[in-house]
Amino acid sequence: MSIHEVFMPALSSTMTEGKIVSWVKSPGDKVEKGETVVVVESDKADMDVETFYEGFLAHIIVEAGETAPVGSAIAFIAETEAEIETAKSVANSGGAAATPTSSPEPVAATASAATPVLASQNGSNHKEGRLVVSPRARKLAKELKVDLTTLQGSGPHGRIVAEDVEALSNKGKQPAPAPVAPPAPVPTSAPVTPPAPRTPAPTPTPVVAAVPGQTVPLTTFQNAVVRNMVATISVPVFRVGYTITTDGLDKLYKQIKSKGVTMTALLAKAVAVTLQKHPLLNASYSDQGIVYHSDINISVAVAMDDGGLITPVLQNADAVDIYSLSRTWKSLVERARAKQLQPQEYNSGTFTLSNLGMFGVDKFDAILPPGQGSILAIGASRPQVVATPDGLFGVRQQMQVNITSDHRIIYGAHAAAFLQDLAKLIETNPQSLTL
Repeated sequence: MSIHEVFMPALSSTMTEGKIVSWVKSPGDKVEKGETVVVVESDKADMDVETFYEGFLAHIIVEAGETAPVGSAIAFIAETEAEIETAKSVANSGGAAATPTSSPEPVAATASAATPVLASQNGSNHKEGRLVVSPRARKLAKELKVDLTTLQGSGPHGRIVAEDVEALSNKGKQPAPAPVAPPAPVPTSAPVTPPAPRTPAPTPTPVVAAVPGQTVPLTTFQNAVVRNMVATISVPVFRVGYTITTDGLDKLYKQIKSKGVTMTALLAKAVAVTLQKHPLLNASYSDQGIVYHSDINISVAVAMDDGGLITPVLQNADAVDIYSLSRTWKSLVERARAKQLQPQEYNSGTFTLSNLGMFGVDKFDAILPPGQGSILAIGASRPQVVATPDGLFGVRQQMQVNITSDHRIIYGAHAAAFLQDLAKLIETNPQSLTL
């Protein structure tokens, strides 16, 4: 007989604990090797966690909505139905199955042979032809008794989403697939592969209402932000501001906006191209010295609806054309807000942008993210009365930017030179961003 523990996986390098979003399987359900059994919220995203074992979900230790440290047991899987009650007894006795013992009892002996399951052991890679279903759709299908194999998913990569299940249940026929923009390629080599991106549901993520006199616990995302912000306190930083005229950039944006280009992508592209001339601003500090990164990956801060923030990364932003960059950005934001980003899509940044211009903010100081050398805060572009080169007065669109840099490796002159070149590019040659 064999009883196995399912452990809380480490879904990112900074994750110390995970929150159970939902259990896809219920106690007593049959599970196949590589099948999703639980959805876990890490400090950055929601991910499907697949079992390494075949058998029956015998007992759930950590219920939906609860948290557990990485590496701790969250459930038991029994290889046979006859062992389900035994697994429950083991759980009720304090999880003795995880402790080696010399007892000849078959369950204890088998359990002692079981090694802690890492993230790569809990999960398996997604494969071609595998049914890809969102956790919400899977739960809804179970409630409505809908056979998922009869559905054709309307989500990206053919993923079955809740709307597909509802459509079949309400109309009694298979829903037609909805056209979607081609998403960024999803690698399939990671040990724990997140589910394919899905179209966010029309209903916004519920936010816990603030009640006077009540203490609302921080979300996993918010706790991750707290840890990162505390980690930055020990870094000596300085800030440099600059005013940039954006008339040319605004004109370009109006010309190509209809082709799907976003202002975020234009700004990221402008920063990335300027960083080619200033590799020190794209570098980071380490105990061994200055780390000069081989790629220019621009992180852009995105606020989450349910608290916290995440920084999707536009990788190789200097080399990718503006149209592809904009499509990638749209896909990243959709999947970030659906908590479906892969780790490399939010933790590989080398330089960060934080834009509050859409809120009408004139200027602000951004906090340097751990592991990076600089972050650029961008304010709103506003009409300003300025003195023109011919000695007259004119009205120009201007925005204020403010860079925060790690003073251990970057000095004031370096940051000022970078901002000067960034302003020159935006003011005199914005058309080059489309080349």
